[in-house]
Amino acid sequence: MANPQILVSHTLDPELRKVLLKALPAGSNVQFLTDIEAGERKEVLSRAEVVISWNPVKEFDSKEFSLFKNLRHFQLLTAGADHLPFRLLPEHVLIASNAGAFAAPMAEHALGMALALAKRLCVNNIKLAHGEFDQETRNRMIRGLTLGVLGYGGIGKAAASLMSTFEVKILAVNRSGRTADQVEFAGTLDDLEYVLKNSDILLLAMPLTKTTKGLLGARELSLMKSDAILVNVARGAIIDEGALYRHLVENPEFMAGIDTWWIEPAMDGEFKVLYPFFDLPNFLGSPHNSAIVPGIMKEVVRMAGENVARFLRGEKIAGEVRREDYIED
Repeated sequence: MANPQILVSHTLDPELRKVLLKALPAGSNVQFLTDIEAGERKEVLSRAEVVISWNPVKEFDSKEFSLFKNLRHFQLLTAGADHLPFRLLPEHVLIASNAGAFAAPMAEHALGMALALAKRLCVNNIKLAHGEFDQETRNRMIRGLTLGVLGYGGIGKAAASLMSTFEVKILAVNRSGRTADQVEFAGTLDDLEYVLKNSDILLLAMPLTKTTKGLLGARELSLMKSDAILVNVARGAIIDEGALYRHLVENPEFMAGIDTWWIEPAMDGEFKVLYPFFDLPNFLGSPHNSAIVPGIMKEVVRMAGENVARFLRGEKIAGEVRREDYIED
């Protein structure tokens, strides 16, 4: 369509604005919310046909969502969509996450966590710092193990590709239960028990939805191998926090690497854990920074812009989000 009205609510520096404008169709009327005077804000929101946002609950007042009279497409810069206020957006609006935008660095991070845990790098470093030269603690090989991937999408596929260097077998779980990739097994969450029982390394790379919230509790963890490695770069709430802590205490050969937490500053205003995970030698944490690498925002903005361009051309978009996956009945 001619001169589509596009509103960008996330703050972008001049360089990132250039990347976005290059990805969008020529002739697009692009406005940046940070440039708009308070008195013009209502009119701009009412004209917007497309919104490009990072954290909409912080970029817009809750009452402002009712102003989106002409909105047709809501494009997130983030890969996750669980923070989106679905009930405040008109039902006809097509919503998309930025699927795959952070896949490469997050895959490397997942591999790094798995290796650090298997090789006992962190705990041995601490021991050495205290003068303990421990050559008895088991140092595990990754090669030939079985990797279960819950969420075989952009991140999951990228991680599986990296780990294929170690000749691991891949058990892939996604929505369709199918993939063209060469994997040992492909299934859906209906096959969760099989994947849990047979994985030496389990990677969580799935979105947080009403189905996946609390997916791994005490029962599910008990199905896993006693020396399995669990890595979560998805969302903290997919795992029951208390159940994970107790499982780590009761199974000292079981290891967990957590990049995403149950209480985080971005959504909760603080970082907090309810259990003393960091006292455990079989635990490794990072501050939800698996995607934060130099230059990543250029890729993020480019991919979001190209997805908006596809929408405006009437083509199939990537990362379409289904409201019913998030809205509780």
